[in-house]
Amino acid sequence: MKISGLQKLTLLDFPGRVACTVFLGGCNFRCPFCHNSQLLGGDAEELMDSSALLDFLRKRRGVLDGVCITGGEPTLHADLPELLREIRALGYQIKLDTNGYRPDVLKAVIDEGLVDYVAMDVKNGPAHYGQTIGLDAPELAKIEQSIRLLLEDRVDYELRTTVVSPLHTEASISAMAQWLTALGEGKKVKRMFVQPFVDRDTVAVAGLCAPRADTLSAYVDTLRSCADYVTLRGA
Repeated sequence: MKISGLQKLTLLDFPGRVACTVFLGGCNFRCPFCHNSQLLGGDAEELMDSSALLDFLRKRRGVLDGVCITGGEPTLHADLPELLREIRALGYQIKLDTNGYRPDVLKAVIDEGLVDYVAMDVKNGPAHYGQTIGLDAPELAKIEQSIRLLLEDRVDYELRTTVVSPLHTEASISAMAQWLTALGEGKKVKRMFVQPFVDRDTVAVAGLCAPRADTLSAYVDTLRSCADYVTLRGA
């Protein structure tokens, strides 16, 4: 396993845990607002291999109690389950970040008990999903399968949406709320976060910006129809 980045300490990425964050390269989306554009390709620079990561984690037992696996898109890696097994064997809780486009992998790691918390990005309403993730014809059935899987509540989870002008509008957020409501079939999303876009040097496309504060508040209000708990994060 090629590790492309490591944040050695975070109090924010894994709710309730003192954790580190592991970045894996490669992604099947090309979101124009991505903060980690340097990790999108399979040729992302290697910081360390899994053996070096596990050595680090052995030394940090008693200091850290959680490991966040993010990307890129971690579920693209065939050896992800083995890495999770090795981290689990060291006694760590594991959080997985995913875009939900590999529901088979997500189901497999949940079924095996390899993750304790999943954070899945829901990018936009269905009609605007392709534009938001940089794909012409996204297979929304894959996204829906992952959402339904999380709604089963077999693992703790959150859904999150990074909102960007001009990609998100009140109409597209409303469509997303209706979509999630339909997928839930009477069951609301457990926890949802709205994250305003923050521009950085590593963002894939220049010229994007966060919505205004009143617009962000309106988005939160709209999403309350489909989730038990919704709040702004990072505002």
